[in-house]
Amino acid sequence: MISIKEAIIVEGKYDKIKLSSIVDAVIIVTNGFGIFKDSEKLELIRYYAEKTGILILTDSDSAGRKIRGYIKGAVPNGNVRNVFIPDVFGKEKRKEKPSAEGKLGVEGIDKKLILEAFRKAGVTSEERTSAPDITTAVLYELGLSGGKNSSELRKRLQSSLGLPSLMSASALMEVLNTMMTAEELSEHMKKLEGAENDL
Repeated sequence: MISIKEAIIVEGKYDKIKLSSIVDAVIIVTNGFGIFKDSEKLELIRYYAEKTGILILTDSDSAGRKIRGYIKGAVPNGNVRNVFIPDVFGKEKRKEKPSAEGKLGVEGIDKKLILEAFRKAGVTSEERTSAPDITTAVLYELGLSGGKNSSELRKRLQSSLGLPSLMSASALMEVLNTMMTAEELSEHMKKLEGAENDL
C-alpha cells in the first residue's frame, strides 16, 4: 500500500474500491457524468486542488475524457494533474459485456499498470506509518455527529478550517484525517467553543 498526498478523482465506486486496495489516499467519486450537476462535489474537488493537489484518474474512453476535461475546466486554481491508464481491451468481471469502446476501466486494470500510470505522471508516494486516527467514534465524542447540534457544529468547524460548507460527516472525516490528528482536532474544537463563549 502506497500513500499519496493528493486527492484522486475517479469515475465510479468500483474504481474507488480497486484503488483503495492499492493506495492510501483520499478518493473522490464523480459518479460518471453526475459531476456535471454536483456543485457540492465540485467544491470539494476545488478545495483539494488548492490544499493537496488532485490527480484525475478516469477511464481511457471518450466518457472518461469528457469528465477529465470538465473537471480541468471547473477547477481554475490549485494543482491538477492527469494520470492516464493505458488502453487495455477486454471486459470487467462483474459486467456481462464490454463497454461501448471495449476498453477496461480503472476497476479492470491490473494493479501494476495503475502504479506505473502514477509513476509516469510523476506522482511520488510515501509509505504510511500510522493509520488515520479520526474515526466516526471521535466525531461522535466531539459532538460532530449523532447529536442534535452536530450539523451546526460541523459547519462552524468547516468554516474555521476554510473547508466547503456542503460536506457529509464521512467526507469531513476523510478531509480531517489529511489535515490533523484526533488530538489536534480535539484542541481545535476546544478553541472553537472558547471563542463562542467569549461572544
